[in-house]
Amino acid sequence: MTTTYRLNDVDIESVAALTAACREDVAKAGTTWRAEVDWTGGFRTQSRIRDFQQVSDEPPALGGTDTGPNPVEQLLAALGNCLAVGVAANATARGIAIDRLGIAVEGDLDLSTFLGITPGHAGFDSIRVEVEIECDADAETVQDLIQDVGDTSPVGHTLSRPIPLSITAV
Repeated sequence: MTTTYRLNDVDIESVAALTAACREDVAKAGTTWRAEVDWTGGFRTQSRIRDFQQVSDEPPALGGTDTGPNPVEQLLAALGNCLAVGVAANATARGIAIDRLGIAVEGDLDLSTFLGITPGHAGFDSIRVEVEIECDADAETVQDLIQDVGDTSPVGHTLSRPIPLSITAV
């Protein structure tokens, strides 16, 4: 029988094995992720990510029927989810037990460009994150942990720098 050591419900051996494999062969670290989205009417869509499905819609004030979160809310949630995974992984690697973790993400968005009123930037002007963590580490260790997580978050990096985006009709 194999015993897996878990701290914060993280399978440390699996993460360590992946890290070792990527160190041994850097090409293994290169991955491609995919989502497929179908329009279902109005402002509603259905996305498929691996074996999971998620609906998206706009709130009534934006002409939707409010059957799910809208895309910008999902983007904020993606950042919060990524940071939570990073905190869990990094805390576990440091031997820090987490009792509670909550992440609040909010952003400011001017709808003028999206609505065709004025040209300009259609995305978030700023995004703020607050991390509430109760754990067995002191405040300085927690601040270092959060800084490291922010420095290594794939979603955070994606949002904080220009990246090539190609959109084509097929």
